[in-house]
Amino acid sequence: MIQFNVPTVLPESIDYIEECLNGRWLSGDGVFSKKASLWIEEHLDSPKILLTTSGTSALEMAMKLAELQPGDEVILPSYTFSSTATAAVNESAKLVFVDIRPDTMNIDETKIEDAITSKTKMIIVMHYGGIACEMDTIMDIAHRHGLIVVEDAAQGFMSKYKGKSLGTIGDFGCFSFHETKNFSMGEGGAISINDTQYSLKAEILREKGTNRSMFYRGQVDKYTWIDKGSSYLPSEILSAYLYSQLARAEEIQERRHEIWNRYKLELSKYEGTVIETQHIPEGILHNAHLFYIKLKDIEQRQQYIEYMKQRGIMCTFHYIPLHCAPAGNVYGRFNGDDVYTTKESERLVRLPLYYELKQEEEDRIVRNTRDYLDGLLG
Repeated sequence: MIQFNVPTVLPESIDYIEECLNGRWLSGDGVFSKKASLWIEEHLDSPKILLTTSGTSALEMAMKLAELQPGDEVILPSYTFSSTATAAVNESAKLVFVDIRPDTMNIDETKIEDAITSKTKMIIVMHYGGIACEMDTIMDIAHRHGLIVVEDAAQGFMSKYKGKSLGTIGDFGCFSFHETKNFSMGEGGAISINDTQYSLKAEILREKGTNRSMFYRGQVDKYTWIDKGSSYLPSEILSAYLYSQLARAEEIQERRHEIWNRYKLELSKYEGTVIETQHIPEGILHNAHLFYIKLKDIEQRQQYIEYMKQRGIMCTFHYIPLHCAPAGNVYGRFNGDDVYTTKESERLVRLPLYYELKQEEEDRIVRNTRDYLDGLLG
């Protein structure tokens, strides 16, 4: 069976993990944590990166740093992972879902302003598949209405919008290094603090409410409890695993783009007839996080998934829109009409795409997909 995803394990991954174990470097913010954080800051041009235990915890930190209050409203897309919503719900905020754009599956920037009320505090954007939202328009709306912007860039690590790295445009950027992402810690993430007024507060929040980071920098002679906080530090072992991939990021990304480009080229003859594929807007540099096709409807999508499964290939759909979920009805509301969110989500299916995908596996995926689509053409 060709799996949908296989996490990257490099020879250096084992070496670095062994180095941690031999040196007894186990807790967070050690040698490899610092190397990984510095690498991300330099390559993304981020003012400050803090590694976290997950993309979810990065989002939770952003909500706390923004000081969301009970009853505050947060505008977000419904087509996203639950963490985008639960981070705000955990602060007792109310969710306001708006429709998506069918070309990118991202939040429709033209629907945001109509959803703003006197209670609106924040806009959360999610860069689906590593394709950037229309950030110029969104940031303009936010500035005119005095709103905080949080980028859920869980899938957007190393993607760019008009030359700027995703996750570094809004007030906060949140990344995931889950095993399904381009670069993995198994479970892990990071937050980019793009407004430096939050930097010290973020360190305190992440370090159980203490000024421990200042102590280690020699800025105080002892550390103590300062404010509210929690433990968001990943293990040094996980940071070592992440850094082994970051050190070979160019190679990993090149291979992912090879696969993405092959899918795009091989399936181009079906574009506009029986399928649609990912659209990359002008000015966007994507990270080849995923490749999807859209079929006619949910029935045809399920037929394709089953067809591929019978041939030893695992393909999968993605999110069920949050406003259709039980919790979505409790904690949020949909503003305006659901023109595209549900319809487009039911058509979408993702193909296997990962660094260690073998050439012969890639060939099988393309051949069987073309065979299925040829059957649709008749």
